[in-house]
Amino acid sequence: MNCVLVECVCWCTRVCCFTDSILWPQQLSGPLALSVFTAVLGSLQYGYSLGVINAPQKVIERNYARSLGTLREDMEPSRNLSDAEPTHPTVVMYWSLSVSIFSIGGMVSSFLVGFVADLRGRIKGMLAVNILAITGGLLMGLAKMGTPHIMVIAGRAVMGFYCGLSSGLVPMYVGEIAPVAYRGAMGTLHQLAIVTGILISQVIGLEFLLGNDDLWPLLLGLSGAPAILQTVLLPLCPESPRYLFIKLGKEEEARKALQRLKGVHDTSKDMAEMREEKQEAMKEKQMSILALVRSSVYRQQLFVALMMHLSQQFSGINAIFYYSTGIFSKAGVTQPVYATIGVGVINLIFTLVSVAVVDRAGRRTLTLVGLGGMCCCAIAMTVGLVYLHTYTWMSIVSIVAIFLFVSFFEIGPGPIPWFFVAELFSQGPRPAAIALAGCCNWTSNFIIGMFFPYIEALCGSYVFILFAGLLLVFIVFTYFRVPETKGKTFEEIAAGFQRKRKGTNSAPTGETEMVHLKSSSDA
Repeated sequence: MNCVLVECVCWCTRVCCFTDSILWPQQLSGPLALSVFTAVLGSLQYGYSLGVINAPQKVIERNYARSLGTLREDMEPSRNLSDAEPTHPTVVMYWSLSVSIFSIGGMVSSFLVGFVADLRGRIKGMLAVNILAITGGLLMGLAKMGTPHIMVIAGRAVMGFYCGLSSGLVPMYVGEIAPVAYRGAMGTLHQLAIVTGILISQVIGLEFLLGNDDLWPLLLGLSGAPAILQTVLLPLCPESPRYLFIKLGKEEEARKALQRLKGVHDTSKDMAEMREEKQEAMKEKQMSILALVRSSVYRQQLFVALMMHLSQQFSGINAIFYYSTGIFSKAGVTQPVYATIGVGVINLIFTLVSVAVVDRAGRRTLTLVGLGGMCCCAIAMTVGLVYLHTYTWMSIVSIVAIFLFVSFFEIGPGPIPWFFVAELFSQGPRPAAIALAGCCNWTSNFIIGMFFPYIEALCGSYVFILFAGLLLVFIVFTYFRVPETKGKTFEEIAAGFQRKRKGTNSAPTGETEMVHLKSSSDA
């Protein structure tokens, strides 16, 4: 599966970021592709861990019941997992904990992203946290050798702690090494790897592959497999030039890292940009999370960053995944699990579309298109559910609405928030901002996963009207408050927020125009 991903990364980077045939050998080198691929292996692992727990639910519950002594003897020989048998409350409790502990681990560790990234660098940080991934994989893979429910819960907790760190470190590193012109497409690869991991877990989690009573520990244990490959490849990747120069002051090492990443491309322009960013960074202290929250200078950027992540989670995408199997069953699909895999395929395809167009259409435009389309689909979903038993063809409306909802999500609101945060902040506050945004994302994910079943039971078929209302709020916010960052340097983006903070919406000054000219490939 790793070979498929590296081919996908190379293809997407060449085809979707290719704006001029001359620029490819100069700015998109082999070491850069290797570095991005190696980094997003952490994202692949994150996606796999998100999706792997769903398919074998009945199998794992059966093993929990057997370990706890609550499995009925007359049910023991049965292999038909579709048999309707009551689940013991203790098994339900341990199963719920197995699912939710992953998000709790991510919520806690997301606060440590800045500390880990700055302690020894981005590369060594990713290397260090791989110990957690391998440990978590081993705990789950050896579940049958101990107490299954304890081993799985412990493994999921450790894996969640790893994914909370990885979901911050990967976008940070990729955003810092990517050329300005291709930063959006490369940042979107983080989301591409996540949805690829989800799809892989759905496929190999089928009962005739690994989602059965004999092999389910291996299915869960494979969560740690990408970390092994990443551990082998990370020493071959250069450290972030921005970290080396701006954080550590090692100009020559930063220049060498740039030369490795960009080949024969002239690094003087990049060094000049980082030198300006360092001068700005010297005027500001390295910011802690608390200092960033209290700072009035970065309040607008932080508000935009958090709202982008809230729009991703409270759009209802996780609720769609939760509800899709039931809708497919009501629509007469005999094997709804395959329809759910179809949703995963749509996920992957439209993430590729986002990679292709994000640096052409822009972040803000794609986010608006995605949120608007999702809002319409949520309304269509509500209509389909309300009249499902009145008109048989309404089931088709519901199914189409699900697929379109996922498509619009992956065009913009899904991938963009992950790398957008890194674009909004300069080197000083960036680690703290990514940590806060990551915690916001994980917390929102936990809230939706925990409370959506209760909200659905309360609202019934009208539950997606709530998400349509939230999506409308996010559309208005994005239209009025979210800036376009396509093709801009970090300093230009920060300068734009400073002008807004001072209340000056006038034309750019001569100095700002010169900065734009220096960063323009058309100059």
